[in-house]
Amino acid sequence: QKTHLKNTCLQYHLSLLLKSHFLCLLKNEMRLIIIFLCAYVPKTVAGHCKWAEVLKDLEQIRTSKDIDVSLYTADTDEDVKCQGPVMRCFFLETEVILQECRIKKCSKTQDVFNIWKSGNASLENNKLDTTKPAKCKECEEYEEKSFTEFIQSFVKVIQKECK
Repeated sequence: QKTHLKNTCLQYHLSLLLKSHFLCLLKNEMRLIIIFLCAYVPKTVAGHCKWAEVLKDLEQIRTSKDIDVSLYTADTDEDVKCQGPVMRCFFLETEVILQECRIKKCSKTQDVFNIWKSGNASLENNKLDTTKPAKCKECEEYEEKSFTEFIQSFVKVIQKECK
């Protein structure tokens, strides 16, 4: 661990040295732009998963006692090529949950709506590749599982997407 810490410190000091020499060559305006790009942009791109809000909402509804439905639940270990259709299946089944919540006036209706809205927007904007390769299953081909199992699988699939 000491070697790793020394390497990290050395790398940090070298990067500071390089930045200071590089920035001396630039005019003030350009220097600000470079600093902004180096410091801000990589954090926002690398640190954000487009499904982070969906994960939060899934956590909110996970413990709901109001929702009692069986849902087609895609396999979490599906082929990578089937990831788009799998996500589509989860979001389509979220609409079933939403309908159930509206009928029963459950407390988590807004959270379910947020999940459905996010998925629907992604499907409409073609951000999610939903073309189905020949070996991928249709949503209705998956086993029907309880709401709790559905949410657990949905969370796993989204976590895979965010890696």
